[in-house]
Amino acid sequence: MDVLDLARWQFGITTVYHFFFVPLTIGLSVLVASMQTIAWRTGKDHWNRLTAFFGKLFLINFALGIATGIVQEFQFGMNWSDYSRFVGDVFGAPLAIEGLLAFFLESTFLGLWIFGKGRLSPGLHLACIWIAALGTVFSAYFILAANSFMQNPVGFELDAASGRAELTDIGAVLTNPVLLTTFPHQIFGCFMVAGAFVAGVSMWQLLRHSDRAVSDSAESSAVADSAGSAAAFRPALKLGAVVLLVAGLGTVISGDFQGKVMTEVQPMKMAAAEGLYEDAQPAPFSAFTIGTLDGSEPLLQVEIPRLLSVLGTGTLDGEVRGIDSLQAEYEDLYGPGDYSPNIPITYWSFRLMITAGGIAMAMGALMLWMTRGGRTPSLARPSGRWLLRGAIVLPLLPLAANSFGWIFTEMGRQPWVVFGLMRTADGVSPGTSMAEIVISLGTFTLLYAVLAVIEVRLLLTYIGKGLPDTEPPVDADHPDAPLSYAY
Repeated sequence: MDVLDLARWQFGITTVYHFFFVPLTIGLSVLVASMQTIAWRTGKDHWNRLTAFFGKLFLINFALGIATGIVQEFQFGMNWSDYSRFVGDVFGAPLAIEGLLAFFLESTFLGLWIFGKGRLSPGLHLACIWIAALGTVFSAYFILAANSFMQNPVGFELDAASGRAELTDIGAVLTNPVLLTTFPHQIFGCFMVAGAFVAGVSMWQLLRHSDRAVSDSAESSAVADSAGSAAAFRPALKLGAVVLLVAGLGTVISGDFQGKVMTEVQPMKMAAAEGLYEDAQPAPFSAFTIGTLDGSEPLLQVEIPRLLSVLGTGTLDGEVRGIDSLQAEYEDLYGPGDYSPNIPITYWSFRLMITAGGIAMAMGALMLWMTRGGRTPSLARPSGRWLLRGAIVLPLLPLAANSFGWIFTEMGRQPWVVFGLMRTADGVSPGTSMAEIVISLGTFTLLYAVLAVIEVRLLLTYIGKGLPDTEPPVDADHPDAPLSYAY
């Protein structure tokens, strides 16, 4: 390994780890706001308790996401200074808007929501969580705008004297065709993660409390409490599973649009995603491919005729370029070099993304079916025990799909850090040594391992405690009442 390899590993680790928290934060903020809205409209106490329960889990995840996001920002100056110098004028604009607008909405109104329960009017308190949720969506938009510039540079001109890309049209950056298809795809993916999380946790709680409620050995107060918890988590399960299925459908549809834009602006990425080595018209979809170790040619393929033409061009007989012809074209355009990404990683990350998301949708549909009409599977039966295992695994599946999707997106762009303008090898900091990256990589890995233990322990602890009491912990009307966490 050299400095470039270690710098890429470090950025990849910090980015993927940070992204574990992002989709759950975005999706769960909206679901918690929805739960509180239902409670406000209906006056039903169990929705207030569900808001407090999932609100606390949301805040735990939000806090860890902020910590890991701050660490990620240091990467640009530490290991990628040449990249930062080249693209900073363009890249910095959407990130500045994200910090000044989106993060302001998140942090300010989330603080009001945390500390304002019992101190703000119910309607104003509800508005705070909705504004904070809107801030998370805005944050995603502006960060994706910066990333979309790396995929499809627009709204800039190259300054020959400074060797930098200079922003000329912020409107073009914020309406990049890649951004307009990536944003809905990512937001739907976030709702899949949040829906699966709510459905999985609710299914686990429903099975657990339903069995306690029918136990003859339990005391009457415990039976009543378990019955109440089971009744509360049943609508939460339905909400989470329905959101998972609807968001899954939206992810598929938006992904189809995204594939057509990708075929247009990054044809090499599409070819690598499908293991397509030669130009094809019509182009088959590769359901399964085994290639040589260097990814230079296929050895075994299982194909679906014409499907790739539909995905890439929207027609049954559209042409999709292959890796070999694109490599020759790029050599003529950009000079000697290998312009294809790592084919096995790109190919399989794309399929793992689809597989994990599809299994999650199937599990969500199964949970709805198994609990239809007030039914509750029993842990005394094998079906109930398998459903419990599925509830534990379910939140991880869309999270894995999101992560594989981003690995595909970033690995498929290689060898470019900014497509067509700067190669990844040219963006690394020239003065960074192997020892510096090894030390920082080891430090970040250890830090993230500790944070992972903290995150999982906190989530499991508060999930295990079940629904909290919604009574305010202090007399909010007293002038000397101390500020305390409401969630």
